[in-house]
Amino acid sequence: MPVNKVLNLDLAWINSIQVNDAEIKSKVATAKFVDPKLVSENVTPAAIKNVVGVIDLSSLVGTETPDSIAELCKKATSPMSEADGAIKVAKDPSLHCAAVCVYPARIEDAIKSLKSLGADKSVLVAAVAAGFPSGAYPLQTRLAEVSYAVSAGAQEIDVVIDRSLVLRGLWQQLYEELVQIRKACGETTLKVILSVTECANFTNIYKASAVAMLAGADFIKTSTGKEAVTMSLNEGLVMCYAIKDFYNRTGIKVGLKPAGGVRTPETAINWLLMVKGELGPEWADPKLFRIGTTVLKVYANYLNNAK
Repeated sequence: MPVNKVLNLDLAWINSIQVNDAEIKSKVATAKFVDPKLVSENVTPAAIKNVVGVIDLSSLVGTETPDSIAELCKKATSPMSEADGAIKVAKDPSLHCAAVCVYPARIEDAIKSLKSLGADKSVLVAAVAAGFPSGAYPLQTRLAEVSYAVSAGAQEIDVVIDRSLVLRGLWQQLYEELVQIRKACGETTLKVILSVTECANFTNIYKASAVAMLAGADFIKTSTGKEAVTMSLNEGLVMCYAIKDFYNRTGIKVGLKPAGGVRTPETAINWLLMVKGELGPEWADPKLFRIGTTVLKVYANYLNNAK
């Protein structure tokens, strides 16, 4: 998949950004994409299959082994294997996750497992890098980790930013670091994790989104999944606004990846409705929308029990 290019840092745009937190929260609270009736109408087997197809199934704990990664890849390739009880629905070979997401040391295990399953062309291998989850490491070591992940065969790289740069308003430095990370990724898809609940306010989230996109991000991602406070649709809406503004300014489409809080079919549909409504239906495609999660059971059970 073609990757986005680096653009010049537009500090005039960055400095002009101002978001009213109360207005964002009010809009989300009254938006159609959270209307229980509309959400219920849109929680359908077809929609949930679409959700499964945009999932980056993740295993980001310190106890992974080659065997556990093999099991992760099996689930991503055959999501219905997670359903409780006997499988009641017809087997659908086209139903699989978009990617598995692992630590750099487990990339080769994931590649090997997907090849053995005949799924190496359909399920991608993503790796977290750049000092995940804190980002609190010297830039040199973060770049080395990104380069290692690329050389090990990862097709997508999910990097964290140094949140201290956001909190101090050091947008030039954040941009320069991300440009170097973009260069280290080469032609590999770059997803930039903002850790939005650690950015202090919605204005910072918008600015960090803009900086990441100018630095060549292919996706902006909400969270590591390790934060103390879980992200919400509020932060997602701010990121949608930033993506739309960036697209209007440059004609470049950037994807969105919520992670660390999408735990039910209803919440997944909330995100899908928001993305379609704010950015357009083309953003519902895995090339522009992903969901990071560690579980498939809730979606498999829904499909298995759908009337």
